[in-house]
Amino acid sequence: MKLTNSLLVGLTASIAGAAAFDISCNSNYASYYGQNSARNQKQLGEYCKDATEDVIVLAFMNGFPNILLNFANACETTFDGSSLLHCPNIAKDIKYCQSQGKAVVLSMGGAAGSYGFSGDGDAISFADTVWNMFFNGKATQRPFDDAVLDGIDLDIEGGSGAGYPAFINQLRSHYASDPSKKYYIAGAPQCPFPDAYLGSTLNSAWFDMVYVQFYNNYCGLNAYPTWFNYGDWDNWAKTKSVNKNVKIFIGAPGSPSAASSGYVDGSTLSTVYNVVRANYTSLGGIMTWDVSQARTSGLASSIRSMLNAGSTCGNGGGGSTTTTSTTSTPTSTTSTPTSTTSTSTTGYSTTSTTGTTTTTSATSSSTSTSTTTATSTESSSTTSLPTDCP
Repeated sequence: MKLTNSLLVGLTASIAGAAAFDISCNSNYASYYGQNSARNQKQLGEYCKDATEDVIVLAFMNGFPNILLNFANACETTFDGSSLLHCPNIAKDIKYCQSQGKAVVLSMGGAAGSYGFSGDGDAISFADTVWNMFFNGKATQRPFDDAVLDGIDLDIEGGSGAGYPAFINQLRSHYASDPSKKYYIAGAPQCPFPDAYLGSTLNSAWFDMVYVQFYNNYCGLNAYPTWFNYGDWDNWAKTKSVNKNVKIFIGAPGSPSAASSGYVDGSTLSTVYNVVRANYTSLGGIMTWDVSQARTSGLASSIRSMLNAGSTCGNGGGGSTTTTSTTSTPTSTTSTPTSTTSTSTTGYSTTSTTGTTTTTSATSSSTSTSTTTATSTESSSTTSLPTDCP
């Protein structure tokens, strides 16, 4: 097909008008997509038609090294004769989102799943597999076809910590082999410091972005300023992180129903964000669980507005800048709260049989069931995933 001059000009203008993701900014907005947490999840590309989010985190690869993918209603078909999801619609939307200047990364792990490495050898081999299946390598089955992701997010909430530094190092060696684009490593620890599952990996491997989950724990946003501990994570970024320019994101629930605890409204979140921005150069922006919740509640638009007000860009994530912690000391005589793990209030499960996918949405007070017909054979496994935390 031949393109007319006017069409070429239009395409060029469209691409030029899409501001590319800049990791050095303190005004980036990352949001998770794929678990239909608000029960009204749209096609991925719909969330890329405006400038609200800067990073889309696809959730989840909740099984590895035996790969299991789950994107709820966004992808329910598999490769013929395989349980591996094949998601051509997501593939198309990944490329569209990238054309709009957004980064798209794949989250590994989650609060429920079967994952982990037996050791470094296992992890290194799997890094090769991930590069070939999701990045600029070659594989006979690629869930997102020829779409090339921008990075990986590690949301490790179970199992041992074995192998993750080796996995990151090997994947980054593949990144270095392709200078045509920037690739990223992200992590999503819970706010109690150090994180129970990802702590040692954070200290020994390179991370570009860390999405701290300030919810479902005593140090959540709802505990600001008494127990809110961004200062601990800023100190880690400057003194312990391999990458002294690592960017820390304030992780927030997208609505009251998105987490067991930790939700705050836009006004309160803006207050927290502005205080952190004024005091900590490690700040990268805000993360929400998840995009369907944040868009439905209206918090997403509030976040975009606060991020756009007075943001700065530049490699200010490291160095020896002295800052003041926003964590205040409580006046009570009670002891420091103990760390708690995320507790789900809602659940998502898929029970797959040949040619049919049954989707069950459960909350603490109601249950709804819908059935859709898949176009190819689904996995025979049953997976239960929470929808209120990454």
